[in-house]
Amino acid sequence: MILTCPACEFSCYLDDSTISPVGQEMTCAACGHTWFHEGEGTDAGEEKLARGAHERYLEAVRLKRKARSRATAIGIWAAAVAILATVLVSAAVMRDEVVDRWPASASAFTSLGLEVNRFGVEFENVERSRQLRGTVPILTITADVRNVTDRPRPAPKVRVGLLDDFGREIAHMYADIDVPIIGAGDAVSFTAVLEDPPAESYRLRLRFVDPSEVQAARPPSANLPQAG
Repeated sequence: MILTCPACEFSCYLDDSTISPVGQEMTCAACGHTWFHEGEGTDAGEEKLARGAHERYLEAVRLKRKARSRATAIGIWAAAVAILATVLVSAAVMRDEVVDRWPASASAFTSLGLEVNRFGVEFENVERSRQLRGTVPILTITADVRNVTDRPRPAPKVRVGLLDDFGREIAHMYADIDVPIIGAGDAVSFTAVLEDPPAESYRLRLRFVDPSEVQAARPPSANLPQAG
């Protein structure tokens, strides 16, 4: 700041930081006159301090609101992810019921490597035996088909696949279950008889299929004879 002597009007420059805010006694370097220079005063200094404190408070409030908004957003996303995970886990656990009400979802579960029992029935006590009928080899397959649900189920068709020693399917056939409806919790017997099966067949692969799949399959002449 520039100070001017009230006696001789000599002016000089002084750094503000060298002058007390409450004022101080000054001596003119030109004429030696002494006077008291009024500073900014304690009120002005307190005002600056108060203004700085208020600005710091506002900044703290802004930071707190920003942190709270971020925490709220993270919480919402976490809740959404948790809900989605719960839905997916529930759907996976109850996939048979889901497929029963929404058959088109079966392919989605299958693509995820999850087995789906969309027919509500399962094979039990599967057995196979080979014998000769005259000079013709005969392969007989027997099993129980149990309804594992709490309501009657239409009996699906059965696809019988014959696998070689490497697990490759070398032939297959379709067979019917003897009854049209399987009661809740009931088991019915299933028998398929194959004449002259491939000699290299070692294992079976049984699965249930829709009648529509049987109609879309290759002609029976390209497979094994149908079970009688």
